[in-house]
Amino acid sequence: MDKTSAIYQDFLQILREELIPAMGCTEPIALAYGAAVARKTLGALPERVRVQVSGNLIKNVKSVIVPNTGGMRGIPAAVAAGIVAGDAERKLEVIASVTPQQKQEILAFLQQHPISVEPAETPLTFDYIITLEAGSDTVTLRIANYHTNIVHLEKNGEVLLDVPMEGEKEVNLTDRSVLSIERIVDFANTVDLEDLRPILEPQIRCNMAIAEEGLKNSYGANVGKVLLEGDADSLERWARAKAAAASDARMNGCEMPVVIVSGSGNQGITASVPVIEYARSLGLGEEKLYRALAVSDLCTIHQKDFIGRLSAFCGAVSAGAGAGAGICYLLGGSYDQVKHTIVNALAIQSGVVCDGAKSSCAAKIAMAVEAGILGYQMYQFGQQFLSGDGIVSAGVESTIQNVGELGRRGMFETDRVIIDLMTREMK
Repeated sequence: MDKTSAIYQDFLQILREELIPAMGCTEPIALAYGAAVARKTLGALPERVRVQVSGNLIKNVKSVIVPNTGGMRGIPAAVAAGIVAGDAERKLEVIASVTPQQKQEILAFLQQHPISVEPAETPLTFDYIITLEAGSDTVTLRIANYHTNIVHLEKNGEVLLDVPMEGEKEVNLTDRSVLSIERIVDFANTVDLEDLRPILEPQIRCNMAIAEEGLKNSYGANVGKVLLEGDADSLERWARAKAAAASDARMNGCEMPVVIVSGSGNQGITASVPVIEYARSLGLGEEKLYRALAVSDLCTIHQKDFIGRLSAFCGAVSAGAGAGAGICYLLGGSYDQVKHTIVNALAIQSGVVCDGAKSSCAAKIAMAVEAGILGYQMYQFGQQFLSGDGIVSAGVESTIQNVGELGRRGMFETDRVIIDLMTREMK
């Protein structure tokens, strides 16, 4: 791919937009970010707080620990953390530098200022409206479609920001339609390593650090440790265990950043940690690792573009297929091998549901990585799923689009049922 071409630059920009650091699960952090911006606009600590959130935000916030809150969970904790201690300039690291004193202030704020939480009446999957009141002053802020996308901000009736929206179309981001598996492999083959280094180095450093932390200490269900009890000599088992351990730590309050992919730390972990583990264990060197990570990350982003950032379809499935593709490329796989790895992986595991962010995500990640690696191993041994096998269609792009339709349209009602089951106590 020509370095001076618009597509080459688009690919780099897509990676820059998607691979960003976040502290904690991205949905509660998005709530904290919006709360921090609203509080800064209000100019005072609010006396009353009203939050309206779409069902998928409720699903992905209710069960995870919000970092730097002393172990608190849920929407009020995330919002209070952003109001009391958030640094709005740091976006998805908005509560990365909370002091011990501020932790006490967050708890006190929650005790003194009950936060009203209501399901939003919205057709959007990702929709968050927060209203803060102090005396006669009122601020309302809305984030929609992705985690830092503020589309409306007003104070005392004066509109400070209003971004036109077209349904769930993501504005202000590079057009993802330039992506295809063939172009991704071409890009990985030809990209200048110095263009990749500043984007991928934080992903390698942060995501492996939290993986090691997850194996060292006790978090959640300790899925990574359980995997290694079974077979600690297998490279495949270590790749799955480290990815699972990173998720366990992240879902259960570890105060270390993760570099996300497609708006998700779990997907960022799944797409990166197994590829890094394979490259390091096999001594394949930095260049091979960087190029393989570009394949994994971009394949994950490409798949998720058809599904959407939040749905009933577990995003680890897409990232696991991406990881399988990255490992395939790392071990010398061509475009032909990469595309069949993805098709095989998607045929194996598509349909796993997302029932919110919580400890069991780690186990789903371990399964997704296993499916990605199995997809590669099948093609190594001359085996593959063919067009007509379930939702597998002729060509990798058609299969990816089929999975996207399954996740976005086919599982729409599934998502509603999952949200209803998870939120009955709120009604």
